[in-house]
Amino acid sequence: MYTPYFPALRSRLAPLGRRALQTLRHVSLPQLEACLDTYLPVHLLSAEDEGANSRERIYSLRLTFQCFIWQLLKPETACREVVRQVQALCRLQGLGRVKNGSAYCQARLRLPRERLEKALAQMAQHADQRVGEGASLRGRPVKVVDGTTVQLADTRKNQKRYPQLPHQKPGCGFPLLKLLALFSLSSGAILTVIMDSYHSHDLRLFHRIWEGLKHGDVILGDRLFGDYATLADLPRQGIDVVARLNVKRKVDFRKAKRLGRNDGLFVWTKPQTCPPYLTLAQWVESPTTITVRIVRFRLATKGYRSRSILLVSTLLDPKLYPLEELAALYARRWRLELCFRDLKTQMGMEQLRCQTPAMAEKEALAYLVAHNLVRCVIAEALARYRVELDRVSFKGAVDTLRQYTQTMVQARSRKQRQELWADLLSNLARDLVPWRPGRREPRAVKHRPKPFPLLTRPRHLFKDHIRYDKWLRLKKSQENRGLI
Repeated sequence: MYTPYFPALRSRLAPLGRRALQTLRHVSLPQLEACLDTYLPVHLLSAEDEGANSRERIYSLRLTFQCFIWQLLKPETACREVVRQVQALCRLQGLGRVKNGSAYCQARLRLPRERLEKALAQMAQHADQRVGEGASLRGRPVKVVDGTTVQLADTRKNQKRYPQLPHQKPGCGFPLLKLLALFSLSSGAILTVIMDSYHSHDLRLFHRIWEGLKHGDVILGDRLFGDYATLADLPRQGIDVVARLNVKRKVDFRKAKRLGRNDGLFVWTKPQTCPPYLTLAQWVESPTTITVRIVRFRLATKGYRSRSILLVSTLLDPKLYPLEELAALYARRWRLELCFRDLKTQMGMEQLRCQTPAMAEKEALAYLVAHNLVRCVIAEALARYRVELDRVSFKGAVDTLRQYTQTMVQARSRKQRQELWADLLSNLARDLVPWRPGRREPRAVKHRPKPFPLLTRPRHLFKDHIRYDKWLRLKKSQENRGLI
């Protein structure tokens, strides 16, 4: 408390003003602080010495962070519901009434983006430490690179920063935010993420992640990341690449230096044109020729025709890195790509709701932090009960974490809370997804769409021109085609 006119009373008056705030901070919404304090350093969410987050507020930096994560762990939760829980906690603790409902939104604006990025990295590091080197390649950490897009709220600021698809009419589409993430193959946690417009090339974003890579890493990617520049520049930093071979590359193993059946070394020549995602100086520094290893294996699925998979890699030693290990490594990448499905489908990240680009980026980061929080809990179960990562249900982990943290609030002692936490991990380890190799489901929906016309022009123009008889003719035509 600041007492400019009574400096001698500062030591006595200050605790009176801070006691209520400290009480509320120690009674977080879903008791997430017990989890967050385990995976995050204490100073990461502490108040700043000066600036926007230095004042004593109800929505402190720590409480705002916990509210934000809890809101995203529970899909379709409005800010009003978060505010109501804070108001209920204040009333329960006798701290008065929180009148201003917009204070939480203002607190999210003050939440520094750097804190979210640091929390993301810290949780990923903790998850990797708990899992260990279960999915490493000869003791080398394997990192998976992949990208996706999410829709933003259709506001003028979002459209200016992250424009919609070019073929869509103005007012008929949504802004698109592109995410390029680097996953840990061991734990499934997201190590780092780069955000940009949909029109930015994935390889351009991937080059911005290179600074965060370490000597000895192995990068695992799809066809896009098997380009000449990546295969030529990353090995000079002590980083190897395993990627799917681009379909435009024709392979003839008769012209290769054979290392085994369907395994050989090829010499690639540097293309004449500079890629658009590199500068001319970077392209000049690349070597004129490189030696890569290409392996081929067949992926057989019961009931389907077997497919031939071609991988290109800078791991040239066939004894140290056999073909079977590379094939098994790439098979794991298919399962890890489902992390984006967990985020977008199970956690509701497919469409963000914030109205400005800065807040939309924070919301996306908060989703990734919530994802890593669940991955840390799964890593605890893996470390204690030695189950497979692919067998633990992510949706089941989210539901279990949400329900158990609400029950931990009612625990009367620390021992009882530890017993609840041990029971949480035990339930995760026992409730495993059945092993269903080769399971494939068609991307088709059974529910028929509603008989409403598509929005083919901006809404304020569409509602002036649409007429009931036109809508009725459209409905009858859909009935005749069997759509409804």
